[in-house]
Amino acid sequence: MAEEEDGDRYRAPALDKGLDILELLSSVDGGLTQAEIAKRLDRSPNEFYRMLDRLVRRGYVTKIDGDRYSLTLKLFGLAQLHAPVRRLVSYATPIMRELAETSWQANQLVVFDRGAAVVIAQQEAPRYWGISIRVGSHISLFDTGSGHVLLAFRSPEERKMMIAEHLQSTEQLNLTPEFFARLDQVRDRGYEMMASLQTAGVYNLSTPVLGPDGRAIAALTIPYITLVNAPTAPDITLTIRHLQDAAARLSQLAGSDVPQSS
Repeated sequence: MAEEEDGDRYRAPALDKGLDILELLSSVDGGLTQAEIAKRLDRSPNEFYRMLDRLVRRGYVTKIDGDRYSLTLKLFGLAQLHAPVRRLVSYATPIMRELAETSWQANQLVVFDRGAAVVIAQQEAPRYWGISIRVGSHISLFDTGSGHVLLAFRSPEERKMMIAEHLQSTEQLNLTPEFFARLDQVRDRGYEMMASLQTAGVYNLSTPVLGPDGRAIAALTIPYITLVNAPTAPDITLTIRHLQDAAARLSQLAGSDVPQSS
């Protein structure tokens, strides 16, 4: 009896309600309406209106198909930024350093976090010239090689949630059928190669780091520049091969047994 009283001493009903919603939504596919949430938790729908509104505004839950609530990837993103990401960076560092040496190019590791592609590690080019992006930089999902890869190697449902999270913090974009066809092409080919939409003369080369389930947990990217004063430097075709080999090694360390194109 005393233990039960101690356990209830610091009750927080509102917090419990929010956690109940998050746990419920994490267990279903396709989301639930407010009425369905209330029914499953054996509560009145009115009890959840304000809590759902706050969870949506804070980015933990999103509305899909008009009136259905679905869990976003925010909790996943928060978890990623702790020990798993530190381990990923520790695995990636020697591989990225070797990639820079063999390709003569800088490279960076990018993950999806709360609506953006975020650079979590970068390796400078070993010689005079290279393009680097600062660790912690947030880049677009829609017009970068890293963003395309992170979207291409996710399930349609995850892709939909990632796009919804991204659009919450940016202006609305009209994503065309051609854009989604491009993602399918990236997935089929195994990597993205595109002219940079931010810097002239740079090509974004990006390939996925895959987890055990075959989904992209990160994108390994080279902002490729042609070194005109270095005729022995690897060309773009050989650089892509080096990039894919590095990503495949990192994917193996991350637990993937999915073969990658080379």
